Amino acid sequence: MRWNGKPLFQPAGGFRMTLRTIRTSWLLLALTFVFASSAMSISLAEVAAPEQVQETAQDAIRLAQANPPNRKFADGVLTTIPMQYEAKDTFSPAEQYQDILKGIPNLNWTPNFMSDTRTLESMASKVIFRRDVWGLEFAFKPVRMIEVGVPQPSGKLQKKLVWYMVYKVTNHGEPLRRVPVKDKFDNIKYEVKQIEGLPSAPIRFFPRFVLEAQDTKVKKEYLDRIIPAAMDAIAQRETGGSKLYNSVEISRFDIPVTGEDQDNSIWGVVMWEDVDPETDFFSIYIDGLTNAFRWNDKDEQFDSSAAPLTYRQYQQKTLKLNFWRPGDRLDENEREIRFGAPGQVDYEWIFR
Repeated sequence: MRWNGKPLFQPAGGFRMTLRTIRTSWLLLALTFVFASSAMSISLAEVAAPEQVQETAQDAIRLAQANPPNRKFADGVLTTIPMQYEAKDTFSPAEQYQDILKGIPNLNWTPNFMSDTRTLESMASKVIFRRDVWGLEFAFKPVRMIEVGVPQPSGKLQKKLVWYMVYKVTNHGEPLRRVPVKDKFDNIKYEVKQIEGLPSAPIRFFPRFVLEAQDTKVKKEYLDRIIPAAMDAIAQRETGGSKLYNSVEISRFDIPVTGEDQDNSIWGVVMWEDVDPETDFFSIYIDGLTNAFRWNDKDEQFDSSAAPLTYRQYQQKTLKLNFWRPGDRLDENEREIRFGAPGQVDYEWIFR
């Protein structure tokens, strides 16, 4: 094809554009458009949802940041309860595993080429479960009261007297470990000990606080509440405004081990509302400070058609704090609350 006697696709430099050159140019243009679209979509996604990018980065770092108080407490203000380790918490007594013994037929047979103790029936008759046990140290300030305006479903504020307790949890590491040891006959036995120097993992604290009134006409239990309207006022009053975690926030992080050169303790607050003003004696139960637990099997409740272990009842190791308040329902005063109760221990570890 010519125009004024010259080739249509021949530039002044003598270059002739062929069909292959045209195809290559279009291919490069298409690839450039694809890459530009991808980059634009990524940029738009980051701009449209920057909080998602930030949350992803925060989720990657699960270790809690220490939140020490902004003021120093006088001696005796903070009561510390050390973790109570017991060797019997690392294993369960030999027991019969009912899901096998009663759930599987024809287990009673006599082997010809091995010991009777190697049969499934024999092994399921004496089962011992072993585990390592970790724990957290718990420290707390006196139980106090504060009056705040709590939002109601109607949208109005109602003044309520909130009972609360500021506390601190510390991970000292060195859990109680089960260590296998061979005797002179190569039989494996287990020793229970705390081994210094071994690295200890961070611990996730899932607290459950229950305030139980013991002297009211009807026994009452109060689960802890999250009351945002009281958080700032309590923090200003107790720690000088430093961050205090509620029972949900504190369970989002792993608590690192506290060493000699760094304190990684985490501070939180637990709150209760609508506590009976006639309460004189009460206890606070705290779950989640350790993974120690026990169970009790109700063999008579075994049902082969039911899900496994439905006959088993678990009990978790729980810290119980006892308090008393020598006052009445009129003019409730936090100064009347005392740690410990007449005729009772100040605290104890129980299974419930």
